[in-house]
Amino acid sequence: MPGGRDRALLSGACPEAATARESSPVEATTELNRVELRRYLDRVGDRWPIERAILGGARVADLHGAPAQRERGPEFVLILVSRAYDGMPWLERVYQAGALWDALEMGAAADVHCYTPVEFERKRASLPSVRDAAEHGLELTAS
Repeated sequence: MPGGRDRALLSGACPEAATARESSPVEATTELNRVELRRYLDRVGDRWPIERAILGGARVADLHGAPAQRERGPEFVLILVSRAYDGMPWLERVYQAGALWDALEMGAAADVHCYTPVEFERKRASLPSVRDAAEHGLELTAS
């Protein structure tokens, strides 16, 4: 019988696999690391004067009581608005601001969006993730 010997080798020959299946589940936390968020805003603020910072995404939706059974999307969507971005290439802004995000401390990476005030209003109208974060996210700074 073809493959019979392989099946015999795989059926229970590894006792470690049985104990691995019996391990306890890992609990995910829904709390935001607000200390690290403050540090992040300080790091970004050292480079650009931020007029608005909005945090959205699946983790923020969890805090607002979103049901567990849903398409989560990005864990964090971070929108930074500054007049200082005017004249700066978009990719450069996003790369620099994204590099300052500490995914290990926050528990996940962030989709970082960096806009001038005019760009923000335009993107808010055209990008669902930006609109959702603006409407349901946490305002991290006062304008």
